Amino acid sequence: MVIIAKPIERELEPLVMRVFLKSLDLLGGLSGLADYRTLTWLPSLARAVYCVVLREEYFKSEEEIAEKVGLTLQTVRNILRAEPTTVFEKLQKLEGFLEEERKELRVHTAGGIAKLAYKLVKEGQEEPNVFLKYCESVAYALDIPWAYMVLKRLRGTDFPIRSPENLLDRLEGVYIKGRTAKEVLQELEYPIKSPAELLHRLKENLKMHGLE
Repeated sequence: MVIIAKPIERELEPLVMRVFLKSLDLLGGLSGLADYRTLTWLPSLARAVYCVVLREEYFKSEEEIAEKVGLTLQTVRNILRAEPTTVFEKLQKLEGFLEEERKELRVHTAGGIAKLAYKLVKEGQEEPNVFLKYCESVAYALDIPWAYMVLKRLRGTDFPIRSPENLLDRLEGVYIKGRTAKEVLQELEYPIKSPAELLHRLKENLKMHGLE
């Protein structure tokens, strides 16, 4: 009997974000959506991405996905049965496609975009460090100086990180709540698979030392 090891679900959010950002890229970015007054598509697109990642990466059933994402079972089925090839053909004529669905992003269209974006991400067809840049902008917006500085120094770093030695030079001189980055990094568990996981482990370390 062949046993398929399922991915750990704590890694769900970073992958969802990468697929979501790739979906936006396929649609011309946030600026493109703003130009066509279609920013209202974002919630539908995000839910579709969750559905696709939960099914393709975590092998969740339609019922489990519907419960987790807060959609009807039929909506989940429509998303998962969407045909990415059809959507890809529409995206070749992006302007007309945006005009066609300006009022509302149809369920099957959102599903097709999410499936296409997932496929491209898994094939490695995404902008290098796109998720890192996103995390950096969030840290800046939330005024978390140490997180912003860590992410800024990590530009160009390849993940996963397998030991603290891979980060020490880049984070030389950085302090995290009064402790040197070197001290903190040596206390973390490795490997670290994404910028989001690194920030999570840094925050957990701060909690352990009562510094959060």
